[in-house]
Amino acid sequence: MTTSRPDPAADPAADPDPVLLHVEDAVATITLNRPEAMNGLDVATKELLRDTVHRVATDPEVRCVVLTGSGRAFCVGQDLKEHLAGLKGEADVPLSETVTMHYNPIVLALATMPKPVIAAVNGVAAGAGASLAFAADFRIVVDTAGFNTSFAGVALSCDTGASWTLPRLVGRAKAMELLYFPRTVTAQEALELGLATQVVSAEELPQAVGELAARLAAGPTVALGSIRQAVAHAAAHPLEESLAFEAEKMALTGGTDDHLAAVDAFMSKQKPVFRGR
Repeated sequence: MTTSRPDPAADPAADPDPVLLHVEDAVATITLNRPEAMNGLDVATKELLRDTVHRVATDPEVRCVVLTGSGRAFCVGQDLKEHLAGLKGEADVPLSETVTMHYNPIVLALATMPKPVIAAVNGVAAGAGASLAFAADFRIVVDTAGFNTSFAGVALSCDTGASWTLPRLVGRAKAMELLYFPRTVTAQEALELGLATQVVSAEELPQAVGELAARLAAGPTVALGSIRQAVAHAAAHPLEESLAFEAEKMALTGGTDDHLAAVDAFMSKQKPVFRGR
């Protein structure tokens, strides 16, 4: 794994690692780095991505995570060249195993880590790539990018959490349409549907992502993570259980240094400084 400042326009030959990690000012930026393959996910990339996501999820110094891609794509999902080799018995990891070994652990960590996650969608996001973006809290999308579920187009079911995240973003009816009849959803349509949080030009992407990431990283991390987990929990549980979960998170956040600092600051009419603990 390489710790490096990600640059979507960089020459991929400058760093052959398929996943880059750069941590600065409490923001961890994970960059998929196979631009020649539109950041398609082969086994090496999936394993490194899984390990990197788990690493930042548990790192107390990381208070916000950004996922993006290098080159002209965010991620086109499964590397079909490798997949075809698997279908022919020429690869080590068949599709059924890669879902449980790679995709599920990656998206579960992205969707449940106790800190905010931003998808900086610099280009097309398709298949599992789109699903990874759907698992983020915010999707800042370049105006030339788009989403495509892709799965049914190659006679596959959906994976990487799309069955859970997509209906919660756009509603069941629209999710079924997008899954049954894959097509590229433009950035503007994605904004209208709620798939995109913000649409910007390619030139504006670094600043827009940087400003949002900095704002989140400077926030009360335990509280933000608890809100994130409470919203996800409530989506799959009845009210009574959701209230109980909220109570647990309120007890947790009420005992943090950040909460005490915020109350002290409020009483003294000052702006609180959060330290993420």
